[in-house]
Amino acid sequence: MKKVLTLVALSGALITTSCVSKKKFLAVEADLQNTKSTLQKTTVEKEELETKFAKIEARVADYNAKINSLTDSNNEKMVMVDDLAVISNKTKEKMKETLSKVNSEKLQGAKTLKDSMNLAVSHNLKNSLDDNLQEDEDISIDIDNTVVMISISDKMLFNSGSYRISNKANDILEKLAGVINSEPSLEVMIEGHTDPKTINTPALEDNWDLSVKRATSITRRLQNKYNVDPAKLIASGRSSYKPLVENDSEENMAKNRRTRIVLLPNLDKFFAMLSSN
Repeated sequence: MKKVLTLVALSGALITTSCVSKKKFLAVEADLQNTKSTLQKTTVEKEELETKFAKIEARVADYNAKINSLTDSNNEKMVMVDDLAVISNKTKEKMKETLSKVNSEKLQGAKTLKDSMNLAVSHNLKNSLDDNLQEDEDISIDIDNTVVMISISDKMLFNSGSYRISNKANDILEKLAGVINSEPSLEVMIEGHTDPKTINTPALEDNWDLSVKRATSITRRLQNKYNVDPAKLIASGRSSYKPLVENDSEENMAKNRRTRIVLLPNLDKFFAMLSSN
């Protein structure tokens, strides 16, 4: 009887031990699966990070290569112009070549690099707009803080006291449109300016009307006939309130009757394009 009881007790102990071991085994197996899952997730994240880092390294290497190419090439080193604009040495050489063709009297007035740039761009832009242009009062070109401003006399664009564009304006507007269309990032403002003589007609209430309608006439012509992107264009009228000179003579009033085209270009690209003319 004692033997039977002993065997029963031993069997119970084995069964109990077996159950506890299985529970532990299942718990350990679950922990292992969780660890494997976490490891797999971490491995995927690591690979994704390595891929992103490799792309960043490639971009940095590309930027460094571009910077080094500018540094190593003397022709492409960038130069400040009176703390206002940045141009390359290559463009400076083109400027020198252009300035050799400029009137010596005008060159004497160029005291700074900015002055020289103004003369060079003005010379090339005049040639680009009108090869036969001789009189300075018909068109003047200035650069101020990297903005190119072209003032065109009203006699080159309009009939007297009218906002209707004359036929003789077609040539200069076509060339101007070519300049604008050549530079995708260019923005252009067309400003109408008048003298102070009072005007009042069925079509025009005053000089504000005349200046605005002249600006919008030029804007429409550039868009509709010469395919200039209208998103680039701004039309504005200044009436007689921004004169170039005092309106104390017929000659001075003629200077104040003008259309001003304001270009906001990348000067390096802009000069390179113009210097090919």
